[in-house]
Amino acid sequence: MKLILASQNSGKQAEMRALLGHLSIELLIPQDFNRLLNIAETGSSYAENALLKARAYVEAFGHWTLGDDTGLEVVALEGAPGLHSARFVGSGGTDEDRRRHLLGRLEAHARPWRARFVSVLALVSPQGEALLRQGECLGEIVPHARGKWGFGYDPIFQVDGTEKTMAELAIDEKNRVSHRALAVNAIIPEIEQLLKNSDT
Repeated sequence: MKLILASQNSGKQAEMRALLGHLSIELLIPQDFNRLLNIAETGSSYAENALLKARAYVEAFGHWTLGDDTGLEVVALEGAPGLHSARFVGSGGTDEDRRRHLLGRLEAHARPWRARFVSVLALVSPQGEALLRQGECLGEIVPHARGKWGFGYDPIFQVDGTEKTMAELAIDEKNRVSHRALAVNAIIPEIEQLLKNSDT
């Protein structure tokens, strides 16, 4: 069974490979194909955006596809950046630009800056059938980046129950507690059932 990971983000790809690597599937990424898709994330929810990505790759290449949409929601900012987490400072901003902008917005608010990461996965078949699973990770934003792993907002997001930011967690630690790991673990039984059905 071939499964496309509908993300060009190398950090997400590494995490997903680690989480799905034990399955008897051939994992493909957009860079494995002769063209990259530019998909506008115009959905009004994480689920809609995840489905947009997955369905675009299914339509283009005809394989099972796993789409992902993830956002950081900060209580003091009424849930922002949320759906706009990747585009918080426009399309040309770097991860550091986005972290700096977020911390600047939070300066007027008292700590703790409570927040959560949300990840929604969409598994879409070549026939267009779709399955959604969600994971979330609670924590708080810290004022200074810490850690050498992870990407995006990970260095300023301290995970509840730890004294570490997401970027201070080694990938095996992160893949036990992160929002994306929880969503993937929820969808793995469905993939395993697909594999079982394909053998019968």
